[in-house]
Amino acid sequence: MAKQTSAYQVAYERLRDYILNGELPRGEKVTEEKWAERLGVSRTPIREAIRKLEQEGLIKEKRVVNPSETDLRHIFQVRILLEGFATRCAATYMNEATLQQMHNCIETAKNGGTEEIMEANEEFHNIIIQASNNPVMIDTIDRMQSIIYLFRRTVVYYKRPFLIDEHEQIYQAILAHDADRAEQLMKEHLQADLEFCLHLLKQ
Repeated sequence: MAKQTSAYQVAYERLRDYILNGELPRGEKVTEEKWAERLGVSRTPIREAIRKLEQEGLIKEKRVVNPSETDLRHIFQVRILLEGFATRCAATYMNEATLQQMHNCIETAKNGGTEEIMEANEEFHNIIIQASNNPVMIDTIDRMQSIIYLFRRTVVYYKRPFLIDEHEQIYQAILAHDADRAEQLMKEHLQADLEFCLHLLKQ
């Protein structure tokens, strides 16, 4: 049983990483036979890995997800609602130590390379989500993290304008405990992410 679990974990992590780094392109079919042979495991752990990746939104109908315009809008609608509310909570309750962590994320993103910007971007948003102190909300966003990563990679690698400036504005609103402005800025920030991704999709 332990060996089976290990094989499943390896299969899941390898497939997930191939999708997230673009080695498995969007729309490509993922077959149990091919990946069992490639990873040197039986079909069962591959089947389980595919099932988990389907739950995370990275595989759809046995193919690597290739989000349509409608898919993008639906995903971002959920993010805008949840992260907007989480940002309102952050402006109300966030302590000094956590505010400093947010500030550090912004400074890292201003001065870092692409991978550092990716990590700082992710941490910035996660800090705000955790500030909601709502375990249901946190779990909901957590289950979306893989698909969110794809969009985060798009806005960072294709250098969406004003990305870090908007983080700075959100941080300043939270620092000032201006809940209304903080929530609105986060919603506008995510809407800009959506529009940028939609623009690339149409090219």
